[in-house]
Amino acid sequence: MSRLTPEQEKMVEVWGMHTACEFATKNVHDTMETMSGNPHVNHVPVMTGGTGTESVIDFYSTWFIPCQPPDVELEIVSRTVGSDAVVDELIFKFTHTVDMPWMLPGIPPTGKRVEIPLVVIVGFEGGKIASEHIYWDQASVLVQVGVLDSGGLPVAGVETARKVLDPSLPSNGLIEKRAR
Repeated sequence: MSRLTPEQEKMVEVWGMHTACEFATKNVHDTMETMSGNPHVNHVPVMTGGTGTESVIDFYSTWFIPCQPPDVELEIVSRTVGSDAVVDELIFKFTHTVDMPWMLPGIPPTGKRVEIPLVVIVGFEGGKIASEHIYWDQASVLVQVGVLDSGGLPVAGVETARKVLDPSLPSNGLIEKRAR
């Protein structure tokens, strides 16, 4: 395994501070201190986020940071660090007890537990976060909160997260279900 350069270690440190500000201290100002002068955030499945400092501040302060369930957990599965980016594969866990317009716009709290694989690609410029592109399977989220019935569709729920954490779990279940 190769060692990180000092620049890569700094990116990992800044990313860690950023997520701590979002999820632990819930401080928008401190979160923005980790970002470049013209950042953008894109939650790809639902196209929420912002472009430019003011838009990102508005998004974080209105729709993201105060809209996190109290039991949010981030479990790192893998991390790749390049020369100007950090890519984290995570399991994002929460109970849907609060309105979450950044992930579930228009869906009131269901009280259901959700566990999903999530990938974050964090771009850096000048030692600060310039971009966050965040990907997850929205169908899996909708199945787990009970607003999408997976019965007739080729989608899965919590099994997607469990399979990432345990590759020995069975594969091809949706194929086999459809073949019957």
